Amino acid sequence: MQETIRQLFPDFEPDLVKEIAAHALLKDIKAGELLMRTGQYFRSTILVVSGLVKVFRENQEGSEYFMYYLEAGQACALSMICAARHEASGLMGKAMADTQVLSIPLALMDSWMSKYKTWYHFVLESYRNRFEDMLQTIDHIAFRNMDERLLYYLQRQQKILKSDQFAISHTEIAHELNSSREVISRLVKKLAEQGKIRLLKNQQIEIIQLTI
Repeated sequence: MQETIRQLFPDFEPDLVKEIAAHALLKDIKAGELLMRTGQYFRSTILVVSGLVKVFRENQEGSEYFMYYLEAGQACALSMICAARHEASGLMGKAMADTQVLSIPLALMDSWMSKYKTWYHFVLESYRNRFEDMLQTIDHIAFRNMDERLLYYLQRQQKILKSDQFAISHTEIAHELNSSREVISRLVKKLAEQGKIRLLKNQQIEIIQLTI
């Protein structure tokens, strides 16, 4: 476990790595399972070891508003903030693939802020990165049309999944972009006709050349 932690968080002090390995709980999350729910109170924070977590808001009608992804080596800044302030979560977190996380008790998270400089900077950097992710999402919703948002979304999927091919339904894309399936289907077909993507079997999309 210590070697895995060192590889994911190479800047952490050796003593911090030992404490994480000794006290953090390793959890396996199946694809599709929720890690956090709206209204949930946190007694710990999580570090992603492997897999992919989607963080989003959900309205009363069940529509999703995508916020950001968490990859291996990243932390859930929301759980840190809510745990520290004893506040309920306003977001949802779902594993998009089989995922492993390290669950760290709140008491340790707080004590490490003053004990380990690298942990202090890691927490601050996590806050900053997630804030920038949300600003980027808001920018695309507020200032870009759906054609541009879809291109950006597919580019991000390509980068996150590290593959030019991935399976995703038009309904799922519509949920994440807060649009309708009909609109997304029309735009996806247009991209295919332009030669920017290729539509394969089983809802597979192959990226050919995407530009915004």
